[in-house]
Amino acid sequence: MNLQHLLELSSRDHSHLCPRQILGVRMGLCGIKTLQLEPNHGGKRLLIITETDGCFVDGIVAATNCTVGHHTLRVEDYGKVAVTFIDTQTDRAVRIAPVLDIRRRAYHHAPDELRHYFAQMQAYQFMPDEEMFTVQDVTLTVPLAQILSRPGMRVNCDVCGEEIMNEREVRQNGMTLCHVCAYGGYYFVEQDASLSCTIAHSDYQTAQISN
Repeated sequence: MNLQHLLELSSRDHSHLCPRQILGVRMGLCGIKTLQLEPNHGGKRLLIITETDGCFVDGIVAATNCTVGHHTLRVEDYGKVAVTFIDTQTDRAVRIAPVLDIRRRAYHHAPDELRHYFAQMQAYQFMPDEEMFTVQDVTLTVPLAQILSRPGMRVNCDVCGEEIMNEREVRQNGMTLCHVCAYGGYYFVEQDASLSCTIAHSDYQTAQISN
């Protein structure tokens, strides 16, 4: 595919093009090639799990046409510039990450550019895949069918009452729970926090009196 066109797609929502966007485009193309799939066709045969978010992912999207909205892109935020590409028909999964010394290699490929940022900008556009990436066949720890779920799967949490889609509910003690009610989540409701503090303070006072 035309690399410059893909870079334009990646940068259209930004005010600039950066090395990580270029890296994302190149990695997306490498993943498609490794799985021997059609580039940028937008179908659901390709599922992508990226290990970070940000402008790097915009490059991945431009190269693969996989998106969160189409259920073909997922983020497992490990803070790593790495992506697993999954062929949903064959179940083959490959994880691709930059080689550990990719920046040093970029400087070698752009010896006339003394500014490291711009050396990466140049080199990432033409470096061979084998000098940029490690490619590993991997096995998913969660079955692919569980990741993909099925359309129309909806239940309500027995505690908070909110709807849970895509078979993400948790079964505990005969109850159907959302992840937050079962394990806690990334937030808490302020009134619940106040109530918890009040209960904790009351328990502390009771313990002090008993002693």
